[in-house]
Amino acid sequence: MHSAFVRSLALAHQQAAAPLPAQAFCQLTEQLLQLLFPERAARPVGSADAVAALLSQLRAEFTELLHMVADLPKPAVDIVAAFVAQLPTLRNHLLHDAAAIAAADPAAQGVTEVIATYPGFYAIALHRLSHALYQLGVPRLPRLLSEYAHARTGIDIHPGARIGLSFCIDHGTGIVIGETTVIGAHVKIFQGVTLGALSVAKHLQGIKRHPTIEDHVVVYAGATILGGNTVVGSHSIIGGNVWLTESVPSHSRVYHRAQIQVTRSEDPLADITFSI
Repeated sequence: MHSAFVRSLALAHQQAAAPLPAQAFCQLTEQLLQLLFPERAARPVGSADAVAALLSQLRAEFTELLHMVADLPKPAVDIVAAFVAQLPTLRNHLLHDAAAIAAADPAAQGVTEVIATYPGFYAIALHRLSHALYQLGVPRLPRLLSEYAHARTGIDIHPGARIGLSFCIDHGTGIVIGETTVIGAHVKIFQGVTLGALSVAKHLQGIKRHPTIEDHVVVYAGATILGGNTVVGSHSIIGGNVWLTESVPSHSRVYHRAQIQVTRSEDPLADITFSI
């Protein structure tokens, strides 16, 4: 092996930031979700004292792990204290999300089933936790948690996205929600939806690049909504497979009109040769 190449690799390793203990952070997050939602726990905690003890243990473990994250904006103990102080609000928001999913999905057998099994709820839960850390200025960890949720659910929500109350994800596979997306309250989106950016130069990364979805909007499967100046007005419906790069006013109905031709089998034009 060429010695210059070996030296360059050695230098890269010396200069690399210490890797985060990803497995430990993800395991801690799962334990926190099980504490917040006994529906997800293998064995619910039996008393207030036991809950307090477990929360204290998770807080200590989180503080210890956070010391391993470089460039924290303030001491780890202060960040963890601020994060824990938000847990009552985060749990309340997630209960609203679960209720919205249960109300919107005819197949759902109640909030308990949604919290315990629905990938949409799980992705929203990890997003709300990672977004809280993102707002506290914690580097790297929020994205690690969002990618953990992405790998488990197929739902890709950047931790910077701002999402209002009673957010409903139906199915969810293939959803992409970009960093500067703003989503209002009582919004419902289906699988394959992209809330993305138009092409933006790297030096403009600090600007709002992703759309705003106002309250009570429904976005159906496969729709793509792009651009930081794009606003979908409240109470609008965006149909499946729509490609939208401009704003629409409140109470709009935006549909993609498909052109499908059906032929009879005896029609010679029906023989179409193709390969995959």
